[in-house]
Amino acid sequence: MSASRTRRDKSLSGPRLLAERALPQDGEERKGREAPRRRVRSVTVNLAESPLGWLHARGHLSDRQFDAGEKLRADWERANLAPSVTMRWDAAPVAGGKRGAPQILNETEAQLAARLRFEKAMNDLGSDLSDIAWRIICGGEGVPVAEKRLGWPARSGKLVLRIALDRLAGYYRLPG
Repeated sequence: MSASRTRRDKSLSGPRLLAERALPQDGEERKGREAPRRRVRSVTVNLAESPLGWLHARGHLSDRQFDAGEKLRADWERANLAPSVTMRWDAAPVAGGKRGAPQILNETEAQLAARLRFEKAMNDLGSDLSDIAWRIICGGEGVPVAEKRLGWPARSGKLVLRIALDRLAGYYRLPG
């Protein structure tokens, strides 16, 4: 997920770093099958709203480290989504179209796959790095708050977080 455009907006309270991001489609990363072409949906996000985005916007994290944290956070959010219990409003198949297995994962499969990716990533970090990674990336705690709750000295959390993000980038096989 790369930002197609980024701009600073200081008209509201505090600086904001806005970026246009494409929304990921679950299951399109499956190997051996080609997903049907779809119009890509996007959303404008404030990169400075999360502690990870704040650190990246100020140059404390590399793009690779930020992308690794965002992948972990996306897996965590996708894994915690409740299953759909209401009627499906997907479009009906086009008449004369090819019928068969869907090309993408359904919601439950996507949730389970994301949970498995998240658990494997946290196991790869180990207990020493997973605490700070979860608190800042998934829990949304600021670095000083996480340091205090973990009983660490001031200004040590950012260094340990960078080590955790480097390990996550290796786990997710991000280039760099």
